[in-house]
Order: sequence, then structure tokens, then C-alpha cells
Amino acid sequence: MSPASKILVKCGGFSTQLARHVQEKIDGHPLWGSRFDLENPTAVVQTHLDFLQNGAQIIVSNTYQASIEGFMEHLKLSREESIQLMRKSVQLTKEAKFKYQEMVEKTNGTTEPGLPLIMASIGPYGAHLHDGSEYKGSYSKRVSREDIQNWHRPRIDACLAEGVDGLAVETIPCQMEAEAVVDMLLQDYPDVKFWVSFQCKDNESLAHGETFSNAAYSIWNKVKEANAVDRLIAVGVNCLNPKFVKPLFKSLHTLAGTESIPLIVYSNRGEIYDEKQEKWTGRDECIPLDSYVPEWLELGARIVGGCCRIYPEDIVRVRKLVDNMENNI
Repeated sequence: MSPASKILVKCGGFSTQLARHVQEKIDGHPLWGSRFDLENPTAVVQTHLDFLQNGAQIIVSNTYQASIEGFMEHLKLSREESIQLMRKSVQLTKEAKFKYQEMVEKTNGTTEPGLPLIMASIGPYGAHLHDGSEYKGSYSKRVSREDIQNWHRPRIDACLAEGVDGLAVETIPCQMEAEAVVDMLLQDYPDVKFWVSFQCKDNESLAHGETFSNAAYSIWNKVKEANAVDRLIAVGVNCLNPKFVKPLFKSLHTLAGTESIPLIVYSNRGEIYDEKQEKWTGRDECIPLDSYVPEWLELGARIVGGCCRIYPEDIVRVRKLVDNMENNI
């Protein structure tokens, strides 16, 4: 990984940008954007490139909504074909990275050492249910820790088989799932780096209702107890209203005291998704993402970026702001 002192900029909302390159509706489909790894790989590569060319130093594979069950049901693939499609998603991410590096070299430029990073998106169990439960976490009451681990493992194995810089365990709505995945990573994947990012419904709680500070601190304690702090890239939040981030991070600081925990944040724009209309609303009331970034960095964020409804043109503004702040330190 890059030096700990360096702030890194993550890409924005992958499917948000992908929608500009495909003719079909993405929101509301059971597989969301993951089906396009099979149906339109050129658009997938271009979407990654869009973010890289606009300053992203971290890109994330299009595997958020990928699952064996989902691919078998909705794409009519076999189990093995489903696993291969997950691997292909990482291959497409790497293809975009190589194309970007070639573009930079052709203009006599150089890419930053070790960058860009490729992270494998490990979205929550609830995403494959296609019932909105990744924003509720309600399944944690009926699914065991072992079920969660067994469901995540094939995707993690597939992504790691292709070679990534780490795992983005993201949009996790409940503490139980985060703890189950981290326990599995610490026990069974001794060399893998990862971040854990929670989905929060307000300025205090995870989507399922647990306190963010307790959930994040629990992850931090697990990696400390396992002597694996060097493997935790960061812990934080994503796919939430940006106005919630400051109080959430402050609550973690209060609980952690003098401990310095690396933080990550990639929020959405602040729009609300109308499930009945299957569209986003409220864009005109949203404040630009980059206006929040200074306070996030002041609170200890080491990685900043965007999630749903954040485009490359938003990311380039974040990158410019981060570069300016670092140059003035």
C-alpha cells in the first residue's frame, strides 16, 4: 500500500457512471450493474477509465452485487461460470488500470508508485436478495454468522485468485456481518488487506440500528487482538448522506480516545432513492461532495471518494482539493 501519511482518492459510484455507457436501466435490476461484466465488458472498462482519468487513485471491481445465486438465476450461468464471471470482473478492472497507465506513458507522464490500487468490492449479503435489505440489515436476525461467511467466501476467493490490492468490505448494514467477515479474513486469509465500510441511516446508527462507533471500534479491536493492524486499510462509512459523516466520526473518536484509527469515507450525493419510482430524488438540494472533504480529512479520513450518484466530474474536484491541501501542509 501507499505510505500511511498519504490521502488517497477513491472512485465514485460505479453503476452511476456505467449507466452513461449502457442503454439499459441499471437501478432496479436484481443484478444491478454486475451483469454488464458479461453483457457489456467494454462499458465496464470505460467506466473504470473515466474515474482514473479524473483523478481516482483507487478503483473498485464491479462485484458489489455479484453472487453465485444471482448469476445462476438471472444470467442462467452454472456455478463455475458464475465464479469465472466474478474473476472476469477483476480482470476488467486490471485491464482499465493497464490502459490508463499506457495513456499516461504516451503523454510522457508517470503514474504514482504503487497506484492506482485495485480493490475487490465485497458488498453485503443483503444485496443479492434484491429486496433493499442491504439498507436495513434485517437478514442478520435470520442468517447465522456461518451462513454469512459461507456466502461471502466464493466471491472473496474468486477476486483474490485474480490478484487485487485488497478487499473493500463495503455498505455493510449490520455489526454481525462485519464481524463475521472480519473474523473469517483474520483466520483464513492471513495476508489479505481490507477495509470495512458501514452503511448508516443517520448520524449515529448503522442501517440495522447498532451504534456506528461501537461497530467500528469492534472491528478495530479485532484486528488489534489479532496483531493485524497493518492489514486493516481503514474502517468507516459509505453510501450514506454526507451530512452524517462528521458526527459519526466524532462519535468514534470519543469512544477510541487517543487511539488513531485510519478512516475511510465515500458517501453518496445526499439524494434519496424512491423505491416505488425506482429513481433518485432531491439532487437540487444537495451540496457538492468536495465541500465536505476538508472536515473529513480533519477528522482523520485517509481515503475519500464517492458512492451512488457521484460522477467522475465530482471526483476530479475532490482530487484537486486533496492535492491542494497536501501541497499546503
